Amino acid sequence: MKKSLTTLFVLGIFFIHVAAQKSFSTTTAQVKFNASTAIENVRAVNNQGDSRWIESNGLIIFSVLIKGFKFENQLMEQHFNEDYLQSDQFPKAEFKGYINDIQNIDITKPGGYNISADGTMTIHGVTKKITVTGSLTVLSSGKIMLKSDFKIKLKDYNIIGNNIGSKIATEASININCIYE
Repeated sequence: MKKSLTTLFVLGIFFIHVAAQKSFSTTTAQVKFNASTAIENVRAVNNQGDSRWIESNGLIIFSVLIKGFKFENQLMEQHFNEDYLQSDQFPKAEFKGYINDIQNIDITKPGGYNISADGTMTIHGVTKKITVTGSLTVLSSGKIMLKSDFKIKLKDYNIIGNNIGSKIATEASININCIYE
């Protein structure tokens, strides 16, 4: 009987600890990319980014469906999905990592913080370690806003094609903007 009570007590403490971890999420994060050159505007936006952030340890997970990127030019969108990103075979891009120095962020009062996160980025079936920088802002409403701008080299993720380097830049600028609930 004593052993059962001890087990229940330990499990209770564990579940209280897990429940006490504050997490934030969104399914409406905006991701823009730009791989334009002087010859061609290659820009797209996806407003369906899915992200979760656990405040206690800084874990951040961010994913986006490749087919969710919308272009001004429908033919460019088709080439992007079929020829370059092969979105049927590699349907999503994902970042998993940890925000550095998480203990310096106070989510109880409005304010902004410059942040960096170390993790892995998976695009086109290739996973690479990266560090991204950005800003995290605690809004007066209590919501958390995260912004980041960074670049990736297409060849690092085995994204190849005849037009890369001429009509399509060899690097893509990525812009992320999300508000966590």
